[in-house]
Parts: sequence; structure tokens; C-alpha cells
Amino acid sequence: MKNQAYQFKLSKSAVAAASLGIFVSGFAVAQVKNPDKEAYFGQTHQHTSWSLDAYILGNTVAGPAESYQFAMGQAIKHPAGFMVKLKRPLDFHGVTDHAEYVGMLSLANDPKSPVSKLPIASQLKVREPSDVIRIFQWMAGSLAKGEKIESLLQPELVNEVWRNNTAIANQYYKPGKFTTFCSYEWTSMPGNQNMHRNVFFKDCGKLPAAPFSAIDSDKPEDLWTWLEGQRKLGNEALAISHNANLSNGLMFPVDVDSKGRPIDAAWAQQRMANEPLTEIKQVKGQSETAPGLSPNDEFANFEVMNYLIGLDNSFSKLQGSYIREAYQNGLALQDTRGFNPYKMGVVGAGDSHNSATNYSQSNYFGDHGETDATPEKRLAGTVASGMNILQTGTSGLAGVWAEENTREALFSAMQRKEVFGTSGVRIKVRMFGGWDYPSDVLRSREWVKVGYARGVPMGGDLPSMDGKAPRFIVQAVKDPDDGNLDRIQIVKGWTRNGQIFEKIYDVAWSGNRKIDAATGKLPPVGSTVNIEKATYTNTIGAVELKTVWTDPEFDPSLNAFYYARVLQIPTPRWSTYDAKKLGIVPPSDVAPAVQERAWTTPIWYSPTEAARKRAAAGLKVADLRQQGAVALTDAQLKDLFVGKTAKVVNTVDGRKFDILYGNDKRRIVSSMPGRQAELPSPSEGANYVVQDGKLVSTIDGSPFEVSVFKLGDKYIGARSNEFGFANYEVTPAQAQQAGR
Repeated sequence: MKNQAYQFKLSKSAVAAASLGIFVSGFAVAQVKNPDKEAYFGQTHQHTSWSLDAYILGNTVAGPAESYQFAMGQAIKHPAGFMVKLKRPLDFHGVTDHAEYVGMLSLANDPKSPVSKLPIASQLKVREPSDVIRIFQWMAGSLAKGEKIESLLQPELVNEVWRNNTAIANQYYKPGKFTTFCSYEWTSMPGNQNMHRNVFFKDCGKLPAAPFSAIDSDKPEDLWTWLEGQRKLGNEALAISHNANLSNGLMFPVDVDSKGRPIDAAWAQQRMANEPLTEIKQVKGQSETAPGLSPNDEFANFEVMNYLIGLDNSFSKLQGSYIREAYQNGLALQDTRGFNPYKMGVVGAGDSHNSATNYSQSNYFGDHGETDATPEKRLAGTVASGMNILQTGTSGLAGVWAEENTREALFSAMQRKEVFGTSGVRIKVRMFGGWDYPSDVLRSREWVKVGYARGVPMGGDLPSMDGKAPRFIVQAVKDPDDGNLDRIQIVKGWTRNGQIFEKIYDVAWSGNRKIDAATGKLPPVGSTVNIEKATYTNTIGAVELKTVWTDPEFDPSLNAFYYARVLQIPTPRWSTYDAKKLGIVPPSDVAPAVQERAWTTPIWYSPTEAARKRAAAGLKVADLRQQGAVALTDAQLKDLFVGKTAKVVNTVDGRKFDILYGNDKRRIVSSMPGRQAELPSPSEGANYVVQDGKLVSTIDGSPFEVSVFKLGDKYIGARSNEFGFANYEVTPAQAQQAGR
């Protein structure tokens, strides 16, 4: 089948049938709805030759049709010429080509296309390898500068490509067996900071004439407004934010939006109404958390990538770029300002530009056309546009709990956030939260019905209840084609007086291991990985894990969230398999083995008003000022702190630590076990300056300001990221010498 946009044609009757979701392939699949729901696995982020960058990378042949064929289990040709095929078909698939100049480069290079006859086509012709770089720099540069290439934005061209994209999606839609979505990518990238979103429509029969692209606006607020307009026209749609780890802190802001306006309740409501989901793992790394944000999480250092797309030697800020911290900050915003913009569900996704996506470590064939098509290229340590090829990985997968495999059922599940993400394996994980689940509920065959009847599934809100700790039912079943399971963990986050906290509980695990009483850690599951042979065995681990868990440290007065993380036993990473093929030692830059995983969407808890009132009230900066406290000036701060060590007490959790502010503008924190990224270990330190009446330290590229107030003979500190609270008792060196 021809795959160019203008060449794809269906009869009017077939297009009409397809647009209504009628079976156009000649067969129908009957399916009975399952009220207990099934787990369906699929892809929400896939590029084909119609995407500008995919074509530049060498994917010049395989369009949306081939992508759907691959997802259905058929073999297609990789851009490098060899055939690729999934071991098992997906349940659903959305092609999300970049809306910006979608299809135009491919069409300009096809002599049969009307686009190739346009005057501008001469600038888009790829005649030799050097043309690729020239064209990409020109077109990508125009997007970055906001300079429109008007001749490629003619409505008749753009609308035709979108109509053909829709027709192809409808052709491959097989309700009950395989679901396709009409979808696309909105590719906003101000200053090389990843703000991309994928847009999914519920009904391919009700669509706009053309997608809203970053050429129309690169502000997410404008995308949300457009989606609201579409909804009023009957076009139900939602957005899925991309891998936030490369957003440089812009994906999850807490102070101002992309237009510089203060974040408020209206902004939070608009975001959640239009963007209920986010990617937690894709080929460019995971966005759950990072060691700098979660130093006590022994599994945080998984597939971490941290750069700005298109820039070599770049760095993306940690703060504002990871989902767990966004969940935590969302609670703090709820507690201090009355709204939470970050109650989103999570999905795994791809972002492959090959029309085909690899999910298997052992059958990895690259993600970016010719750039990483062979083991030799992948292991060369190449850095392209900031991306270290060695650090890229397999695609994640989206898991959706739905009554049936149809657009309507899957889309509704996405809206209610009953979804989970995996690192690419097909681990099925389920989670319910409630107040009165029996401890032996999992012995019943009807436990799922009990889960729904007496509580809420992942993505839900626990109804407030005083004086009782919530219970959670969690179950995970291994991917039948991959490694056994190591453990299930519950990740809890909460907030108090503007500070954010987290704790990870091992709640179910394989074997007869026991939690170490001294460390509180579960011993490792072990490893059967043979690095030299790139093999492993399933002689350890479990096929299924499940439990009913009660929070042993529940505080009914505090906002909290809970989500499950499931870990597999160690298995070889794709780079180890590649090294075996080449007969070389695996690269030392990346781990030779990985623990694949799955993450559920959280369940959220909000306290009753009575419980909230019983909580100890924190001290706010506004209270300090009202009591007559005076903020120290630059001169006073330098006199009291520079070249000296201050003793500090965190009044929220009682931690004590010393801070040495060196004369060399370096700051060292010591004598503190610490969890916060902005309080690094003594070996790391941080740069600081005294500026505008604040001690400003820069951690992982993010500035954190501390204002110090004097109230009588006391000194009290307030951090800029703690939502207006003053949580630190500070004793400067001179006060220590005075005997305080």
C-alpha cells in the first residue's frame, strides 16, 4: 500500500463507514463487556515518515499504515532495510506524528506529489547527505524562532494530510480486537525545552479540519483552550504530556505558567480537564524521579536521561521535571492554596521515529532511523543533538483497565485515569484503595468486585474519613515472556507546612527475604544475569505478587498520595545483548542489567476539615512580618553567614544540620541524613550568592532562596520553595559564640 499522505485513498462509502467506527476490513469481532475490566496494552507516542525529524533520520518509507500493521503483529521494514516484528501484537495504537509541517518533507521528495511542484520544494529536496542537516536546521530553526513557512501551511495541504491520517486510522480500527486513535503530537519546544503533548480524540468521526500545532502557539494554555473549543463542538479529546525529564523544569511549574502569569485555581482546573495523563517512561528515559530528588530511593537511578533536545553538553533541571515531585508539590499547592494541578495518570510510551517501536531488550533495533540502526552505531557512544545513544532505551507501554477494547472504553479509562505505565514489559498491575477491605479479600475470586464496591481504583480519590488508616489492595502478574517479579512497592508522598516528603514501602516480594530491622530495606532479590552470555533465568522471583496493605504511619490530617511500583528481577539491558552480538565487553557507561518495572497512577487522600484543623499550624512568613520580624539585609547576611557555619533546625521534622557558607561562594551541608535534593551531601556542596536580601543556592541548575528574619533574639529562615512557610530555626556563628 502506498503510504504518502496524498496517495492514500478510500472510497467514499469506506471512509464514511470507517469514520463511524464500522468494520471496513470485512470482519467483525464480537466482544462482551467485562464490568471488572481487562488490562489492554498499547502505544500513545509513535512517529512515522510523515514526521519531519523521522524523515531526516532516514525513515523515508514507512507511514501510518505501516505503523498500524506493525502494532497488529505484522512485519515491516526498518529504515535501515531489515524486517522488524513484534512478538505479540498490541491492543491499541496511536500514531502521533508532529503536527508541524506534517508530511511535507516526505511529499516534497516524491516527484508524484503536488507538493514537489511548489517553488519551495527545491529547498526541501534531499539529494545528498549534507542536505539532511541543512533542511533540518532550516525547518527546526524556523519553528524555534516562530517563523512560519507559509507555503507549507496552505489549508488545502494541511487538511488533506490530516484527512488521510484519519482515514488510515479508521481503516485499521477493529473494535474488540485492535483499537486505533486519531491522534497527533503538538511539538512545543521553547529554548529546546521539551513541552510536547500528544492529543487523542475519542471519536474519529468528529474531528477538526486540522490539528492545532505549535506553529499556532507554543503555549500549553492555548492548546488547552483549543481543546475546550473542540469539546464544545462535540470533539472530545485529551492531551498527554511528554517525558518531563527533558523539560528543564517547565513541565510542572508551581509559581507561574508559560505566559508568566501566577498559577491559580483556574489554571489548575484547566490543566486537569484537558491534560489528565503524562508519560512516565519512554525511549528518552523515565520521568518518575531521579537520585537527586529521591536520594533514599534505591531504585531511582533507572534509565535516567537529563539534557535539552538539540543541544550538546546541556542539562535539564531536576526540579519541575519529574512526576513524583509534581505529585508532592500538587499536595503542597492543595494544602496552601486550595488547588492541585498535578493529579494526573501515568502511561508508558515510545517516541520511536521508526514507525515501529521496540519493547524488548533482547530484540532492540534502535529508535531513531539510521542513527542507531546497528549494534555498532548504538555502542559507539555517539551523542546526537544532546542525546547519548547509549542512554536511550526501549519504549514504555501504556496499560489501560477498560471494559472492552474500543475507542470509547479506552478513552473513558484514560479520562478517569485508570491507567498504568510500564518500562516496556507487559506486567499487569492493579491497585484499589479503601477503608474497610477485609484482610483476606484476595482469597476471594470476587476481590476485584470488592475493590470497586468498597473503594476506588488507581486514579481515584479516597473519600475523607477520620480516625482510620486506608487499606490498599495491590496485585501484579509478570509478563509471560519476560522476567519474574522481584517486589511490589507502595510509594507514599505527603506534605506538611509547605514541605514535601516521600517514603517507599516494600509490601510484597518473592522468596523468604525479610526487611532488615536496622535499615528498613528489603534485601536484593539477587541476579541470574550472565553478562558475558547476555542471559538470565527465571529461577528466582515470582509469577504473581499480591497483598492487602495498611499505611502504618497514616496521619489523617495530611494530604497524601499512594502509588504502586512493581520491579522485575534483573535482566540484561539491550546494550549487553548488543555487546554479546559483537563479541565485546558491555559499555561501562550504562548498567549491564536492568530491573524492568511498572507504575500505577496514584490514589489520593484529602483530610476532612476537622482533621485538618487538628494539625499543628506552621509558621508563615506573613505571620512573622505581622509579629514584627525584620528580614536581614545583604550586609547583615554576609556578616552573619559568609565564611562561617550556621546551625539549622527544621521545625517540621526535627532534623538538625550545619551549613558552612565558604568565602569561595560554595556551601556545604553536613550532619543531616536529608531527603531533599536542595540539601546535597557534603561531598557535593553547592554554589551560593548573597543577593537581594537572600542566600541563593543553586542545586542541579535550580536556584533556591533563603530569607532570614530576626524576631527578638531569634533568627528564622524561610525557603523559596516551601509555599510561604518559615520552617527553619537558624543559629548564626556569632549567636553560637554568645552562648545560645
